[in-house]
Amino acid sequence: MQDLGIRVLFEGKNLIRLLEGLWVTIEISLLSVLISMILGIVLGMIMTVKNPLVKAVTRLYLEFVRIMPQLVLLFLVYFGMTRAFHVNLSGEVSAVIVFSIWGTAEMGDLVRSALISIPAHQYESGRALGLTEGQIYRYIVIPQTIRRLVPLAINLATRMIKTTSLIALIGVIEVVKVGQQIIEASRLSVPSAALWIYGVIFFLYFIICYPVAKLAARLEKAWNTV
Repeated sequence: MQDLGIRVLFEGKNLIRLLEGLWVTIEISLLSVLISMILGIVLGMIMTVKNPLVKAVTRLYLEFVRIMPQLVLLFLVYFGMTRAFHVNLSGEVSAVIVFSIWGTAEMGDLVRSALISIPAHQYESGRALGLTEGQIYRYIVIPQTIRRLVPLAINLATRMIKTTSLIALIGVIEVVKVGQQIIEASRLSVPSAALWIYGVIFFLYFIICYPVAKLAARLEKAWNTV
C-alpha cells in the first residue's frame, strides 16, 4: 500500500507544534482585533465630524491603508523601521502593529457608515420628545449602530485571522511557519508531507473562521428581521 504521508502528522510533536503555532496566530489576531475595535470606534466618530481638514486626513489614512498591501506594510514595519530608526521590533509586535493599523482603518469606516446610516428624523424625533443629546445617542443611535456594526465587525475579525498567515514571511513561528518547517524536515522521508500539513492547516483555519462567519450571518439575519 502506498504511503500517503499522513504519518508525518504524528511523528514526534508535529501535531502539537501545529496547534501551538495556531495559538500564536489566534493571540496575534485577538490582540489586533481588540486594538482595532477600540481605535476604530474613535476613528469612526472622528470621521463623522463635519470639518474638511479632518475629513481629508481620515480619508487619506483610509485610502492609504486600503491601497497598500498588508504584506508590504509588514515588510515596511518589520524591516524598514528597525533599520531606519534602530527600533528593535519582534515579528509578533510588528504583526500586531500592522494589523491594528489595517483593522483600525477598516473598523473606523464601518463605524462611520453605521453612524451616518441612522436617519436624521430619528434625531429630530428624540429632540421632539425632550431627550438630551446624550440620551438620543444612548437610547436611539448607539443601539441601532451596534446592530448594524456587530456582524460587519465579526466579518472583519475573520478576515484578520486569515490574513495573519502572511506573518510567516517575517519569521513569526505561527501555524503556517511551523507547517513549512515540518515539510522541510520531512521532504526526503515523506515527499507528500506538504499535502497533509497544508491540509491540516486549512482545516484548522476553517474550524476557527467558519463558526465566526456563521455567527455574523445569523446575527445580521436576526437583526434585519426585527
